[in-house]
Parts: sequence; structure tokens; C-alpha cells
Amino acid sequence: MTRPTHGMQQWQGKTALVTGASSGIGAAVATRLLADGMRVVGCGRRQDRVAKILAAADPSGASSLALTCDVTDEAAVKAMFAAAQARFGGVDVLVNNAGLGHAGTLATGHVADWREMLEVNVIGLCLCTREALADMRGRGGFGQIIHISSMAGQRVPPGAGFYGATKHAVRALTESLRIELREAGDPIRIGEISPGYVETGFAEHYYKSAEKARETYERFQVLEPVNIAEAVISMLACPPHVQVHDILLRPTEQPT
Repeated sequence: MTRPTHGMQQWQGKTALVTGASSGIGAAVATRLLADGMRVVGCGRRQDRVAKILAAADPSGASSLALTCDVTDEAAVKAMFAAAQARFGGVDVLVNNAGLGHAGTLATGHVADWREMLEVNVIGLCLCTREALADMRGRGGFGQIIHISSMAGQRVPPGAGFYGATKHAVRALTESLRIELREAGDPIRIGEISPGYVETGFAEHYYKSAEKARETYERFQVLEPVNIAEAVISMLACPPHVQVHDILLRPTEQPT
């Protein structure tokens, strides 16, 4: 009996779309997927930064495409998927990495911050997921969607109630989509990766303080973006009949 191809061989020559690919986790994921033989469409609000990341991993530009996209803009998301289809024929893997946070209690939080977190972390993720599903289903192929979430979606961190709420929403959306896909008999897989502390630009944006970010990342050895990229590979490399639904990873020394 012929065994189905698995490992990253099953994705050779296939196309992945990575949101938030201009730095941090998204950049590490895009770089690793290119190294493993995939074509990569990377997007971010700063196309020049995405282009620089992809060019370093794919100097010829034959296997990559850098795009500008605000994931909260429905028209921009649709245009991004249209560009991916025009260049590579469609998207086989979606990595929903774009996300952000703002520190603040519910008693002191700002509506603008709440709206931005909700729009990017939840609505943007849903828009990209919807368009990826339409693309994958339209070609009738095997596909994978991966949400890069947070340990904040598994518990409620003090002082991060609204950010945590958006990540709890991602967890609910992951399970909801899994059920939808199974009921529809789709061969598309869905999974969520929830890291603890990772050294990226997140903390500086979250606290609005470079000093506070340094304090956060110097308390113990935190994760690096490449560690999350490895988790993405682990999820993708499973045989088609195996779905890794949740990966939770945190620094060994992280207490909560």
C-alpha cells in the first residue's frame, strides 16, 4: 500500500500566506517555510520591511511575494488573496500571525485600544480565514490554517483582560472552525499555537515603553521567534490524517 507523503515534503512547492511577516514571529515563520521548500506570500503594513525579510531568504524572489495589507480592511484582504492567486495559483497554508496588544485594566483602558485589539486580533483573523477557506475550497485541495495566539487565551493575565479576551476569542474560533470543517467533510486542518513570552517588538508596543520591554524579557530566558517557527513546522509536518489542534509553549522558567 502506498503511504501518503507527509513531513514537510507534502508542502513542497505549495504556497503559504503569513500575516504580520515584517518582524518577529511572522518573519521567522516566513523564513523557515521558504527554507523548507514552500512559496511564501508575506504581508504587513510596511511592505518594504516584509520585502527585506523575504529577500534575505529568497534572493531570486522566485518563491516569495511581499505585500502591503491591513488585515482589518476587508478590501485589502481580498486584494491580497487575489494577488497570491495571480502569482502562485492560490494559498495552501494560512498562518494568521498578525496581532497586537495594549496594557490596561478595564477600569483605565481606552476605547481606541480595545477597538484596535478587537479589529486586528479577531476581525482581521476572521477575514483572512474566510478568504483562505474560499481559496482552498475552490481548488478542492488539502490545506492548513494556523492561528498564532497566546497563552493569554488559556488564562486571564492580570491587567490584560481585554487583550486576553481577544485571545480567548481566537481559541473559540479555532474550535468552531474545526467543527465546521468536519461537518462539511473538508480535508482542511485548523490548529492554534499559543506561546508564552517571546522576545519580539510586542512588549514595547504593549507597554509603550522600551524599558518595560527590556525588564519583561530579561527576567528569565524567554522564547525566540524561531521557537514558534519550529512549532509551525511540527504542526504542518503531520500526516494528512493527523491534526494537531493546540500547541502550548512557554519558557521553561515562566511561572504562569
